[in-house]
Amino acid sequence: MTTAQTSAVAAPLIRLEGISKTFGPVKANQDIHLDIAAGRVLALLGENGAGKSTLMNMLSGRFQPDSGRIVVDGTPTVFASSRDAIEAGIGMVYQHFMLVNTMTVAQNVLLGQEGSYFLRPREMERRVAELAERFNLPIDPSALVADLSMGERQRVEILKLLMRDSRVLIFDEPTAVLTPTETPQLFAAMREMTRQGKAVVFISHKMEEIMDIADDVAILRKGRIVDTMTKASITSKEALASRMVGRDVMLEIEKAPAPKGRPVLEIEGLSGNGMDNLTLTLTRGEIVAVVGVAGNGQKELVETITGQSAPQRGSVKLLGKDWKAFYTNTPWMNTISYIPEDRLGLATCPELDLIDNVLLTTREGFAPGLFLDKERALGVTKSIIRRYHVQPPIPEVRARQLSGGNLQKLVLGREFLRQPKIIVAEQPSQGLDVSATEEVWHRLLNARMKAGVLLVTGDLNEALQLADRVAVMFRGRFMDVFDVADTTRVERIGQLMAGVAD
Repeated sequence: MTTAQTSAVAAPLIRLEGISKTFGPVKANQDIHLDIAAGRVLALLGENGAGKSTLMNMLSGRFQPDSGRIVVDGTPTVFASSRDAIEAGIGMVYQHFMLVNTMTVAQNVLLGQEGSYFLRPREMERRVAELAERFNLPIDPSALVADLSMGERQRVEILKLLMRDSRVLIFDEPTAVLTPTETPQLFAAMREMTRQGKAVVFISHKMEEIMDIADDVAILRKGRIVDTMTKASITSKEALASRMVGRDVMLEIEKAPAPKGRPVLEIEGLSGNGMDNLTLTLTRGEIVAVVGVAGNGQKELVETITGQSAPQRGSVKLLGKDWKAFYTNTPWMNTISYIPEDRLGLATCPELDLIDNVLLTTREGFAPGLFLDKERALGVTKSIIRRYHVQPPIPEVRARQLSGGNLQKLVLGREFLRQPKIIVAEQPSQGLDVSATEEVWHRLLNARMKAGVLLVTGDLNEALQLADRVAVMFRGRFMDVFDVADTTRVERIGQLMAGVAD
């Protein structure tokens, strides 16, 4: 369906005309034409690095286009800041929430709103409760944000935009922090928003979600809109994935059996620092997935295993050594590799080029004497870029110039270069397109032939596709640990993630 045909369905609230944006050698967006219509959900799809985030950051006022224009209600408009976009009725729900933990829900929603300073707490709570009910976003207005789940915090962010009477709401991978039961609640709220005349832009890499919630779909490839269509014209999620990537994509992966070896990680009665009597063994040749909503102890578990914090109570053994002995003098090869969730911060340094980012955890291998062999490091970086299909294929670009998916592929290439025996992979495919996800999954499955893999993920499909066993985590403890072949227990994962044991 062409842009003109989309306009016939509903007059656009927003029209993007010839939008382009370049960052150094990277052409993030090129001549983008796109309509965003009232009363409809527009799904924005594209591989990592296709330009989705850049485009939405221009629409929400964080970036300014190099050329082209944004037309709001038929009037060309310039957004010099996010505030300008908000005043024009455009709001974005980011993956990382911007809330004040010590304030209540109502205080957060009304923070910065004109006239809210003089409202009494009870009146604030009443207004927020009415708004929440209107849009099917159940929340306790008097609750402290610090006590909320990640799904509830997301509702507060949405209510903040709705209280500002945003007419266009942009959701960037919103289901990444939700339990399986919370996703349908979010979709119901989004449908209510469109019923009340608002426009929703939905960025997701999960094909089943697009098929569930979208009215229209726009596909970006290498910074350009290559296809727009109604959801009704899409025959299947496999067909949608193929149109996005430009080739056939398997949304399921075959898992060849791997020979089981000795234990590489042994956790016994690990407690303290947010953890409660955790016991788990990981052997070479298997993937164990730790699943749960973010904030239930996964971060603390990962920090302990990867040497960032010492165990307070209980024991942790890595490759047969106690935690302290293992981390007293850990060689760079043949031990443990960590693939963090925070790709642009903990995993890499944004301002360093790709060569220096490869050297972050492999430097010992390139310094046999007093001097660093930078020439060999360049060659290895080029090899990683080539083997892992990192785009753009330029070793000299800064890490911050790569998309999340391409940055993840660089990190995988760097960590697998170390030939680890333990791999801790934290949300390895979060925010990745289906093509990049497929590649990451294959890499992890192959890696388990020589290592044990601890996969920490909030994506149940990823856990069930890759793992041999699943450990469900809630409030610092394992609710259950079981084989993925146990279908009865698999069906109860959603309940276990919410803390329901029976």
